[in-house]
Amino acid sequence: MRRILVATVVPLVLATVVATLLLWPWNASEPAGGSDVPRYHGTVTRVVSEPCPPAPEGAPGTGAPGVCGTVGVRVEDGPAAGQQVEAPIPDGPGAPTVTVGDEIILVELTDPADPSASSWNIAEHQRGKPLMWLAVVFAAAIVAFGRWRGVAALAGLAASFAILLSFVLPGISAGRPPLLVAVVGAALIMFVVLYLTHGVTAQTSVAVLGTLGSLVLTGVLGTIATAATHLTGFGSEDATTLSMFQADVDLHGLLLAGIIIGSLGVLDDVTVTQAATVTELAHANPGLSRLQLYRAATRVGRAHIASTVNTIVLAYAGASLPLLLLLTADSRGAAQILTSEFLAQEIVRSAVATLGLIAAVPLTTALAALVTTAGRGGAADRDATPTAPTHPAPTARPEPDRAEALEALSAGRHGRALDPDPPLAAHPGRPEPDRRTDSAW
Repeated sequence: MRRILVATVVPLVLATVVATLLLWPWNASEPAGGSDVPRYHGTVTRVVSEPCPPAPEGAPGTGAPGVCGTVGVRVEDGPAAGQQVEAPIPDGPGAPTVTVGDEIILVELTDPADPSASSWNIAEHQRGKPLMWLAVVFAAAIVAFGRWRGVAALAGLAASFAILLSFVLPGISAGRPPLLVAVVGAALIMFVVLYLTHGVTAQTSVAVLGTLGSLVLTGVLGTIATAATHLTGFGSEDATTLSMFQADVDLHGLLLAGIIIGSLGVLDDVTVTQAATVTELAHANPGLSRLQLYRAATRVGRAHIASTVNTIVLAYAGASLPLLLLLTADSRGAAQILTSEFLAQEIVRSAVATLGLIAAVPLTTALAALVTTAGRGGAADRDATPTAPTHPAPTARPEPDRAEALEALSAGRHGRALDPDPPLAAHPGRPEPDRRTDSAW
């Protein structure tokens, strides 16, 4: 069975590597630079607020009083490092609220008519240090709980971001087919992350095959669903803005690519869990047949799917919360809102991801049951239906000796240590408590 796994997984890995090399954006152009406004770090030293002057009659406005005044800022880097500059207090929707001691981002604006005249404005707060400390706490918690496997999980996370930033996103920007790039990129992430995190074992290979099969099914279902609902990919403001900057990007393919990438994170969770469940059940009760293993692990998978489906829907709803709030203020009927492209796109995402997730449970469980029971021999593998267990005939219990019982009960009084119970591993038929159940190739 392990030879069959090697003969199946290795060609898939090689095909993924070859497809990655063929789709790699070798001639991708670098983003044009030089047009951005220079940004510098600064620290707020004082804030002076004052009443805003009254607006002229007839001038358009919101009616809400504005915030006026100046902010003194010490520039930390750039040509003006160490200097004190003044900037107006930020005002308007989404403007940052600054106080003394805040670390902010400054922009220097130059007057096109007079290059020697410039003004300073506050763009936003610096978020580098809080994000860095959050990342440190995040990594420390994972390593403290997962130990070496937590370190491997962090390495897998870094590999996922590296593949997304170096292959998937540049490949789509370079004009490659988004769906094909997403499938190849997802397969590459899956191979690297699963084997790096869980080790090169037969159990991991089962999870890999289950994840890959479910990804292919998700891609097929996504293609059919988006074609049936006539989705164009212009279902969000971000997609519309992207089409203005890169008119050659296939937004319909980009929608399918997003479904594939978004499904991968949930799929590998389910497939790894199902493969581990089958392995643990087989070691806990070696007498279970393949059908019994499949049925028992599938019951665990049903409970997992029931909670994960809600997770998928809530994840998409949370990411689209501003859009949902905007739709609630719409004066159209509920049927028109649900069938609009904005909301239909999210419905298709959730439904397709859920269908692929449901298919992953029986596929991975069947593969895991087949691999776990391979080479066992005996009737346990050949029986397709559960059979009643046979127990040895009970032996007659000997009559207790009163003198021996009294001697055993009084042993502690005379300082003799009683024999402790044998450890768990000493009982026949029980596995060792700390034994790894996933065997290496």
